Amino acid sequence: MKKIFFAFLLMLAVVQVSQAQEEGKFRVGLEGGYTMPSGGGGVLLAIEPKYNIADNMNIGIRFESAAMAKNVSQNGLSLEANIAASGTYSGTFDYYFHNGSSSFAPFFGAGAGYSTLANIAFDEAGPESDEAELDGKFAGLLRTGFEAGKFRLTVSYSLVGKSEIEGA
Repeated sequence: MKKIFFAFLLMLAVVQVSQAQEEGKFRVGLEGGYTMPSGGGGVLLAIEPKYNIADNMNIGIRFESAAMAKNVSQNGLSLEANIAASGTYSGTFDYYFHNGSSSFAPFFGAGAGYSTLANIAFDEAGPESDEAELDGKFAGLLRTGFEAGKFRLTVSYSLVGKSEIEGA
């Protein structure tokens, strides 16, 4: 319950710089949020420049970074780890379900790109090493929400595959 409350509070911190959905307009979104990886949590910051290709559609490029802590397990060994940063670079598409007569616009969006994980440190070092490298992965993004004037509320789900840990 505590995670849901924090996620809601941080989703309220979204700033959208735009006037309205209007074809041919450029806009930039700055977002903050709460990450909920399995066995942990953290914070997320993203910037997303967008171009409105139609009154109800836009395309964009999303640059996202998250700092989090989570449980990491491999070969039966489970440790608490701090991942200082993960970055995702995605192309995005949003479709708005509105007729233009109201400032309220629900939407659905998706994206695809590349996700990197970096700077992983273990709270308890294993017998071999306390440093590790992680490989990057293809990443997907699904999101839905609404815009009301300049306020934007979004729930998104990042689709990133499991990473293999390689000893440094």
